[in-house]
Formats: sequence, structure tokens, C-alpha cells
Amino acid sequence: MIAKLRGVVDTIGEDYCIIDVNGVGYLVSASSKTLAKLVRGGAATLLIETVVREDSISLFGFANAWEKEWFTTLTKVQGVGAKVCLAILSVLSPSQLAQAVSAQDKAAFSRASGVGPKLAARIVTELKDKIVTIPLEATMKSDLGTSLDGEAAQETESYEDGLVELQAEESAGANMDDAISALVNLGYQRTEAYRAVNAALKNSPDANVPTLIRLALKEFAQKDF
Repeated sequence: MIAKLRGVVDTIGEDYCIIDVNGVGYLVSASSKTLAKLVRGGAATLLIETVVREDSISLFGFANAWEKEWFTTLTKVQGVGAKVCLAILSVLSPSQLAQAVSAQDKAAFSRASGVGPKLAARIVTELKDKIVTIPLEATMKSDLGTSLDGEAAQETESYEDGLVELQAEESAGANMDDAISALVNLGYQRTEAYRAVNAALKNSPDANVPTLIRLALKEFAQKDF
């Protein structure tokens, strides 16, 4: 079972790359976000998920451990195969996925090729109470190579921010949902509304719905969501 590849980038395709490891070329499917970090002829290390079927063995590569964790989590949702999962990871980073799931933002998932309204609704519903964590070893020491270390560190920081947002959501309950719905009705995107309300809750955790809406609107005026 292949778990990691370190070598030279031989080819970069639309949804795959070929990593040359000591003269052997490995075909690895990957998201566009991961592929964008690779340079043809440059050294690279990718975490690998090996998928074995009756008629094939497929390799899927990831720039960091959090992206790989999201891949394995998403593929457990009925209707989300490996290709659809990579399409989702191509439009949403791990931190954006955490926010979209927490905000129950179906539209964010619908941006991915192959994800219709019904599948998007199933994804946010099934993953509603799921927190996708970065493996401990990944937070202690990156093993993805210099070109990918910065991204891994950024995702770790984004993950910690995401946990704060998740905790705020749990404590806010119905007030938060009502405030988000009101902002969506005013024309704001659901994910943006979710982030603004969370920011308001951090300063006023006991605020009622009208106060949350007012504070969230102030957040929109002060920050670019």
C-alpha cells in the first residue's frame, strides 16, 4: 500500500500528475489546488491514498494531511466518489470545507463539477456534526517538502480558526441560525453571513437575534468577507 511518494514531477495534467521516483513513473490523481503547487521538473512529495478495486489500483495525491483527511471523509458520503471528491477539493480548501459544512452552505459544494443540489444537501447534512481534524503527526512535523510546507502551516492555522467557529456555533444554537437566515434574506452569501455572525458572537456571546444581526452588519462594514 503506497502512502507517500517523493520524487520529480514528470508531467502535470488537468486532474493528474506523474511523479518520477527513481525512474518509475507513478500516475497520481489530484485536485487542482494540489496540482497548482507542483512544478514540472521540480522535486515534490505527496501524501497518497491508494484505492484498490477488482480491476484497478488508483493513487490519489494530496498537498497536506488535512486535504487527505477531507478526501477520506467526503468519500464516505453516499454518491461522492473519488472523482467528485477531487472536484470538491479543487474548489474548496480544507478550511473552506470546514466553514461550508458548519454553515450548512449547500451552494459552496454545488460549485464543484458533478455536485448537484441533492448531493450538496446530502453532504452538508451527513457531515453536519463531523469535525475533520489534522493528524497529530502532521501538526508536529511536515513531511511534504519545502514547496508545500507553507500551505500545510496555513491549513493548520485555518483548522484552529475553524474549531473556534465550530464552538461558537454550538453555543449560539437557534439564535445563530435565525441571524444567519436573516442576513441571507438580505442578500448576503450564507458562508459570509456565518462568518460575520460568528465574529459577532465572539464579542457578544449572549446577544439575541436582533442584536446579532446588527453586530454582524457592523462586521460586514468593517471587514471584507
